[in-house]
Order: sequence, then C-alpha cells, then structure tokens
Amino acid sequence: MATKAWVAKQKRREELVKKYADIRRQLKKEKNYAALAKLPRDASPTRSHNRCQLTGRSKAVLRKFKVSRIMLRELALAGKIPGLKKASW
Repeated sequence: MATKAWVAKQKRREELVKKYADIRRQLKKEKNYAALAKLPRDASPTRSHNRCQLTGRSKAVLRKFKVSRIMLRELALAGKIPGLKKASW
C-alpha cells in the first residue's frame, strides 16, 4: 500500500491542474512559453499519475476500473465486479 503522503501529493497535483487549466490553455494559445514556464511544475497534467483508488498503488493501474491489477483480481474473485471473472482452462 502506498504511503498516505504519496496519495496526498497526487491529490494536491490534481487540484493544481484544475486551478491552472484555463490559464495554461490561454498561455498556450498565445504561445507565451515564458509565462507558462513560471507556473508551478505540478500544474502540468503530465506530472500526475494514475493511482489505485483502493490502495494508492501507482503501477499497473487499469484505467477502466481505476484499480491496480492486484485489487482487480481480488475483486473479480470475490464477485464484486459485474461481468468479470477469472479465466481458467
């Protein structure tokens, strides 16, 4: 499980992205890259990571379900995800 600090840092990044989205869009339209560079680094949407909603894991997160591969497997085995079951042959 990810530390709470990493999860909190990601949430702060998401808030900054929302806060500066309009300003970034306007500066890019004007091609004012000097002013764009003065904005906070975490205001860029490319710095955000997909994280598991349950554990905070940053790697192997499936976008459709917003959970990591490990949690997806556990939820599928428990029958918590409709229409999804573990393959066996």
